[in-house]
Amino acid sequence: MMFMKLLTVNTGPARAVEYSDFPTAIDKRPVEEAVWVSDPGPRGSGGSGLAGDAIGDRRHHGGSDQAVYAFAREDLDFWEGELGRPLPNGVFGENLTTQGLDVNNALIGECWRIGDRLVLEVTSGRVPCRTFAEWLGEKGWVRRFTRHAGTGAYLRVVEPGAVRAGDPIETVHRPGHEVTVSMAFRAGTIERALLPEVLAAGEALHPELLAKAREYVARHGGA
Repeated sequence: MMFMKLLTVNTGPARAVEYSDFPTAIDKRPVEEAVWVSDPGPRGSGGSGLAGDAIGDRRHHGGSDQAVYAFAREDLDFWEGELGRPLPNGVFGENLTTQGLDVNNALIGECWRIGDRLVLEVTSGRVPCRTFAEWLGEKGWVRRFTRHAGTGAYLRVVEPGAVRAGDPIETVHRPGHEVTVSMAFRAGTIERALLPEVLAAGEALHPELLAKAREYVARHGGA
């Protein structure tokens, strides 16, 4: 098994763009210095969990349940091959670019320790939006990214701490269910029949997906 580590920590300021009604901070770049990571507070008032990082549209992004976004270098390499262009760390708007960690098959509620102190908990996959598509300049990107279902993971902060490029990553808790990031994403988007199954992850689920799954079961039955 490859050693799991943090390749880069990526942050960025919010900038106005012509394709969005809100400024966007999707253009994130690696930083060399250590970055403090903590719970930013509820969505709407809270932004990014990383000091020095911005969230443009706080109605739909950021907050405690999406405090940090992680994406694997291996998945960026996959998309480099598919798109035929270089994809530097941070280009998908991820805060953490990892190596040796199967982010998409992480379990909802799984916890990672990064460096000495920071502990993060997996909550959900990333749902692609128009800003993401326009930023990459790829036609049909939302549909393509959705069908692939290799979304990377949003995380909430369990224990705050500082991290920097090169820090080791350790899985310190793995729940007893089988609800992965990719499965939860598919349940919330293109495979709604999976919604009853994701309830096995309980309160660790992103609140919006948890509510969606409970509503589905109330209407259609299931687990």
